Amino acid sequence: MPRKILPRIVAVAPGEHPMTLRVRWEKGEASLIDLSGMIQSFRVYAPLRQSAELFRQVKVGEYGTDVVWTDEIDMAADTLRRLAQEQADETMTPDAFRHWRERKAYTLDQAARALGLSRRTVAYYEKGDRAIPRVVALATRALDTAST
Repeated sequence: MPRKILPRIVAVAPGEHPMTLRVRWEKGEASLIDLSGMIQSFRVYAPLRQSAELFRQVKVGEYGTDVVWTDEIDMAADTLRRLAQEQADETMTPDAFRHWRERKAYTLDQAARALGLSRRTVAYYEKGDRAIPRVVALATRALDTAST
């Protein structure tokens, strides 16, 4: 099995807007990432919701595998990379997802079964209520090539 290469962060700074970060990656590319969804969703990030000053104290963690605010509050580079890709539409747009499903002539239930997801999740992706993870976008491509 091939080894997974973890993304590495070399620099991080707060963005211009609340709850955003500017991240520079090991290979030189940069991302502006909106963390508001993550911060609003998880209890561990409550201190960041309550203090913009604390949010601005972000720094790169040891080995560049995460960013940290305190000893108890961090976020993995993998998570940040996934968010950056989703927010930059590097995965799949809701329209592209819907077109894929229609091209395959799948109902929502059939698409859910083919992707190993719930019908509700497929509907969320199609409506744009949730970002489509890269793994789901890749699965749609694999299902396209498997049937040709």
